[in-house]
Amino acid sequence: MTAVLAPSAAGLPVIGSLLDLQRDSLNAFLRAQRDHGDVVRFVAGPPGLRVEFYGVFSAEGTQQVLATDSVNFRKDNKFYLEVQESVGDGLLTSQDDDYVRQRRLVQPLFTRRRVDTYAATMCEEASAAVERWRTAPGQVVDLLAEATGLTLRTVSRILFGADVEAAVDVVRRSFPVVADYTRQRGFAPANLPRHWPTPGNRRAAAAQRELNDLCDEIIARRRDQPGGGTAVRGDDGIADLLGLLADATDGDGDRLSAGEVRDQVLLFLLAGHETTATSVAFALHLLARHPDAQAAAREEVDRVLGTRRPGADDLDALPYVTKVLKEAMRLYPAAPAIGRRAVADTEVDGYRVPAGANVFVSPWVTHRNPAYWDDPERFDPERFSPEAEAARPRYAWFPFGGGPRACIGQRFSMLESVLAVAIVLQAYELAAIDTDVSLSLGITLRAAGPLRCRLTAR
Repeated sequence: MTAVLAPSAAGLPVIGSLLDLQRDSLNAFLRAQRDHGDVVRFVAGPPGLRVEFYGVFSAEGTQQVLATDSVNFRKDNKFYLEVQESVGDGLLTSQDDDYVRQRRLVQPLFTRRRVDTYAATMCEEASAAVERWRTAPGQVVDLLAEATGLTLRTVSRILFGADVEAAVDVVRRSFPVVADYTRQRGFAPANLPRHWPTPGNRRAAAAQRELNDLCDEIIARRRDQPGGGTAVRGDDGIADLLGLLADATDGDGDRLSAGEVRDQVLLFLLAGHETTATSVAFALHLLARHPDAQAAAREEVDRVLGTRRPGADDLDALPYVTKVLKEAMRLYPAAPAIGRRAVADTEVDGYRVPAGANVFVSPWVTHRNPAYWDDPERFDPERFSPEAEAARPRYAWFPFGGGPRACIGQRFSMLESVLAVAIVLQAYELAAIDTDVSLSLGITLRAAGPLRCRLTAR
C-alpha cells in the first residue's frame, strides 16, 4: 500500500486531543478538517489509556466507509458495543447474519405504504401539542422540550397503541438516564465494569430494567390475548407496530423472539423520538430566526392546506417545508458522527487506515465542508432545490447514514417532521428568543440549554 499516514490533529503533550474532545468535540472535528484536510488521525488520552481514531470528512471518503467498502468497516467499535449493552441487539447494533435476518423481517413494516398509514396519528399528536401551547405562560415554549414530548408520544402511540400512557411515563423517566450513561461510557478512555455497584451503574441498571420490563410486560400481555395475534388495532383500524413486529414472519416462517422484539422496540423508541425531535425543533428554531423563510414556508402551507389537517399525500406538495427540514438536518444532524472499525488495512482519500482502527464519518463536518457548501453556516433552504441536490456528491448530505446500514426509518422521520412543522405554521408565527444555542453531543445531538420561541396565534 502506497498511501501515507493521515495527519494528526493538534493536541497537548501526553494527552493529545483528549481535552479538546471532552470540551467541544464538534468544534474539534471542524478545526481538524480545516487545518489538516479530509482524513485526520486523533490521538487522545495518556499512555496506557490512549485511544486513536480516524475522522473521514469528504463525501467520497464517507461513501467508501458507509457504502462501497462497507464490508471493511464494521459496527463493532467501543461506542456501538456500549449502545448494544444498553438497548440490546437491534438493527442499530446487530451485524452479519443477525442483521440481515432482522432487516428482512422488519423492512416490510417500514415501506412507504405502511409508514403513511401512521400520518393520522402523527397529525393528531402535533395538533394536540399546538393546542397545549395556547396556554403556555407568556406564549413562550422551549422548542426542543416540546418537540421531544411530541415525538415521544407519537412513536409510543404507534408502537404501543392503547398502552401509550404507561409507555410515555416510563420512557420519559428512564431513557435520559440510559442515554447519558451510554454516552459517557462510549466516549470514555476506560470504564469500570457495569456490574460493579457504583451509584452510576446502579442508576442506569434500574432505568434499563424499567424499560425492558415495560416492553416485556406489553409483549407478554399481547401474546396471552384471545385470537392468536399480538397486534392491537386502534379506532382507525391501524395495527400498532409492536404487534406487527411480534407477528412478523418471512417466507420460511421465521420470526423474531420476544427478546428480539424488545430490542427493536427500544431502538425505535430511541431513534423514533430523539432524532426526529432534534430535526423538528431546529427546523422551527431556524424559521423563528429567519422571518423571510418562515413567510415562504407559511405561504406554501396556506396555499396547499388552508386550514385542513395535512396527510401523507401532502408531503410531495410541500417542497419548501421539506427543504427547510433538510437544511435543518444539514446544520444540526441528529447523529453528528457515525463510527465504524476497519477490518483490514485500506486506503481512504489517499491515506492509510490500518486494520483495527476506529473510524468515524461526520455529518456535522461534511455538511459544513466548503468543498460542497458555499458559506456553510448560513441557513438557506434553496440548497435543496432539485438542481442543487443533483450537482452535489451523494454523500455531501447524509443525516440518515447510507449504504446497506442506512436508517430504516427515514420515511417515518421525514413524514412526521414535515407534518409537524406544517401544523405549527398553520397555527402560529414564531419569533426566536434564544438565538445563540450551545450544543451537546450524546447519543444524539442536543441543545445544551433552552431553545425558546415566542408564539403569536394566527
